[in-house]
Amino acid sequence: MANSDFYPGRLIPTRGRRLRLPLFRDKVSAGFPSPAEEYLEQNIDLNDHLVSHPSSTFFVRACGDSMIELGIFDGDLLLVDRSLQAKQGDVVIAAVDGQLTCKILDLKHRQLLPANAKHKPIKLPEEMDLVIEGVVPAHIHYHRHWPW
Repeated sequence: MANSDFYPGRLIPTRGRRLRLPLFRDKVSAGFPSPAEEYLEQNIDLNDHLVSHPSSTFFVRACGDSMIELGIFDGDLLLVDRSLQAKQGDVVIAAVDGQLTCKILDLKHRQLLPANAKHKPIKLPEEMDLVIEGVVPAHIHYHRHWPW
């Protein structure tokens, strides 16, 4: 899969052991600092917040820089839901003539759009074989190289 936006063979299933992690009530300022309060709101399971359709959901790692303006960077985990109907503006995993890519779906102009000005859109003429493998409703971006 040359020029693909994925590391081959790195599909990560979402089934299995559930892990509940603490969620604190207070929000963290991403602007000016605010006093932190350590009040535990509840424990959350990320599956409850990210995975709506477990039997049709998987993770795959992004590779390349074509989606950086959406905050998707090389090595990030993409959550892919195969049960969602892809619509205009969705980030999708698409197979174009057998090659997988992560792009923004532009149904109006029948193309797949990158989120990086250095890359060109992929035009989708009628004769081109396009399969939408799934919609990417969320991704996980690492601020420290995995594994830490």
